[in-house]
Amino acid sequence: MTIKQLPESERPYEKLQIYGANKLSNAELLSIIIKNGTKEHTSIDLANKILKLKKQSCENSLRFMQDISVEEYMSIKGIGKVKAIGLKAVCELAKRMSKPVDITNLKIKCSQDIADMLMEELRYERREIVKIVILNVKNNVLKIEDIAIGGTDFVNISPKDVLTEVVKMNAPKMIMVHNHPSGDPSPSKADIEITNRIYECSNIMQIKFLDHIIIGDGKYESVFSKKGSWN
Repeated sequence: MTIKQLPESERPYEKLQIYGANKLSNAELLSIIIKNGTKEHTSIDLANKILKLKKQSCENSLRFMQDISVEEYMSIKGIGKVKAIGLKAVCELAKRMSKPVDITNLKIKCSQDIADMLMEELRYERREIVKIVILNVKNNVLKIEDIAIGGTDFVNISPKDVLTEVVKMNAPKMIMVHNHPSGDPSPSKADIEITNRIYECSNIMQIKFLDHIIIGDGKYESVFSKKGSWN
């Protein structure tokens, strides 16, 4: 059966228009992006083949699509180069849409504010990424700077890497943020050790190191274990 042979209310395009995008399954939404099927397979069939590429650990999530290469998409018969590139573009747009529109002068009151600001950007990353949030004396964001990119379970940084931009901007406060691709934000021994080293160096340089936030999959941890608002 082709898509055109389905009742109009069950065709992905028409179904979205009638009921809204939130009523469509993942396969139906993907079929709209794919647009056309082949003689043997409908666009929904191709969408289901894409969904079968997911790993067991991602069974309830579409995050696996961020990691699929153009070549892997093209390994599915019926997904050519144009469709594969289109799928990668949609994944990147979804990632960018999750980022705050404008963080300049955003006031940070507690660790939850940092998690809310960076959760969607970092939770799906497959490598550890370290950022610093540079603040003024009133805890308004001056800048968010990428410091380092590591592997799936490590990243190498030094206090100098973290503090250089803060010193350059003559900023009084900063927060460090990094992600755990495993999804578990629990601080490792290495996380605690580097936090202590940075804290000691920041004190010497009279910079307030407010916190080190670790982002997991939909949850976060504060290495400082602070709760509530900062002074």
